[in-house]
Amino acid sequence: MKIIAISGSPRENVGKRDAKELRYEGKVPAVLYGGTEQKHFAVVITDLKDAIYTPEANFVEIDVDGVKVKAIIKELQFHPLTDVLLHVDFLQLFDEKEIVMEIPVKLTGTSPGVKMGGKLVQKLRKLRVKSLPKDMPQTVEVNISKLEVGNLFRVRDLAKGAYTVTNTQEDTIASVIMSRALKQAEQAAGKK
Repeated sequence: MKIIAISGSPRENVGKRDAKELRYEGKVPAVLYGGTEQKHFAVVITDLKDAIYTPEANFVEIDVDGVKVKAIIKELQFHPLTDVLLHVDFLQLFDEKEIVMEIPVKLTGTSPGVKMGGKLVQKLRKLRVKSLPKDMPQTVEVNISKLEVGNLFRVRDLAKGAYTVTNTQEDTIASVIMSRALKQAEQAAGKK
């Protein structure tokens, strides 16, 4: 798992006025949960871009006054109209404690159904994965090389690993459906 370094500065005052001042200075109020006590700090908004605006799942290493802590982003709050980041919640990682993260799905292989003219539909782009931090995958790979037209790849079809996917076992990750062109070709062949 990729680790992104973020440095923060401790917050003395915690309140709406203080948070508004921080945002005016280009910083975002943040809270670190999961340890013995909550830690309130501020992060420069540009330092968070690599951790937030990415399709990948990442861990972050937060450095506040020389104290480094590994964490994940638990929740983000954006302004409803301007989409400006308002607040970030982090969850501290412990080597012996399981966590749940949204991990992107990576399709691998070539589907024979798509080669025949079918259309690949990916229903789930991320899966909820539960594991220890050391076992957390960067992506969940789904091999579609056996998907024919009309076939599905469900959560239950995933290979078992050091992690657990907590989505419903019947959820469809990807399927190959008949494309309009393939339907028309079959109908034309049937009329002859």
